[in-house]
Amino acid sequence: MKQRFGGVRVVLTVLATWAALAGGGMAGGSRATAAVDSLRQVADVPVAPGVEYGEFRTTVPRGLAHGHLLTVDLDDPRVTVDLLYPGAVGARAPVSELADARGAVGAVNGDFFNISEAQHPGVEPTGASVGPAISSGRRLKAAVPDGQRFGPAMPPGATTEDVLGIGYDRRARLDRLSLRGTVWTADGPLPLRGLNQYALPVDGIGAYTELWGPASRVRATCGTDTDRAAPCSAETAEVTVRHGQVVALADRPGAGGVEAGSTVLVGREEGARQLRKLHLGDPVSVSHRLVGEGPVPLRFAVGGFPIVRDARPVDGLDDGAAAVRTSAGTGDDGRVLYLLSLDGTRGEAGMTVRELGELMNRLGSQNAVDLDGGGSSTLVTRDPFSRDVTVRNHPSGGAERPVPNAVGVFSFG
Repeated sequence: MKQRFGGVRVVLTVLATWAALAGGGMAGGSRATAAVDSLRQVADVPVAPGVEYGEFRTTVPRGLAHGHLLTVDLDDPRVTVDLLYPGAVGARAPVSELADARGAVGAVNGDFFNISEAQHPGVEPTGASVGPAISSGRRLKAAVPDGQRFGPAMPPGATTEDVLGIGYDRRARLDRLSLRGTVWTADGPLPLRGLNQYALPVDGIGAYTELWGPASRVRATCGTDTDRAAPCSAETAEVTVRHGQVVALADRPGAGGVEAGSTVLVGREEGARQLRKLHLGDPVSVSHRLVGEGPVPLRFAVGGFPIVRDARPVDGLDDGAAAVRTSAGTGDDGRVLYLLSLDGTRGEAGMTVRELGELMNRLGSQNAVDLDGGGSSTLVTRDPFSRDVTVRNHPSGGAERPVPNAVGVFSFG
């Protein structure tokens, strides 16, 4: 793997103002307007069949913003997209490593995540992402409560359950994934309120599987549904179920990997009181699924809040704070995926969330989400000749930040 920040061998850089991007009108329902076609023709370079990479600059009120864009043709049968992650929900790795390990030809960083715990002394951040996650059809986790999220303010109507995903029909779309689950006991069913999450709803019970990893589960009982900084709950319980039977009980959530074939149940407040009614040897089973609103199940999903919907920027996007940002968008009725990351070089202007939504729309996105930004923003491609993975943008921290997941692009041609 080769990390060569910003060293582009063959890509041309284009200077484009907002007016030039908008010159042909909104991209809306077509793959691109005339203005965007011109940008793509000049700046895009093939990475692999169905995948192109390009750079651009655009003018914002504070100066020039430098962007990096992957354009993915989902109509090409050689192309697939999947969620990259480091083998566990509660773990992190640089985007270049995630892409290299899976053989992706391109990738950008994914969802916001549990990055710090300054308000909870003695509690370690888990590194787990905020929203739902699906990789290769496998449900990795569900969403934390809205008040427990990290990242900029969401627009009205958005929730942590919002995702960008691709269904088994190979079409990209916005969706919302809700957890539906039950803990079945001899005394009756208990609602399951979490799946491999760093934060559980107040009074809730969450399930942790082998996909969670070795991170501590204490963080799941800290904060409240509306206040991430609220103290950790004083009333907790943990129950380990293996092959349909209770095999361990504890008053406090633990750490360490969950054994294959086992599920660890963590409860807080009323959820803890219900779990404490269980005894060693009791029969218990756990069922869970992520339910979307679309007609076709998602094979891939990454958490992020909408910034473009139905070919227009979402109302109420923040227009105050400018930062390095990452976004994923869909065009041509879900047949095209746009993956964008801004450059974090000192002196670059950055963008507000509102400006990012306008840019994604003008680049051709009918729908788009805001992904993690700042030091997390990273876009990589694989050289078609050397097969090295190259970091195309300059991460704002001077080096890649380890992240919990990334959007990976594959081309088998």
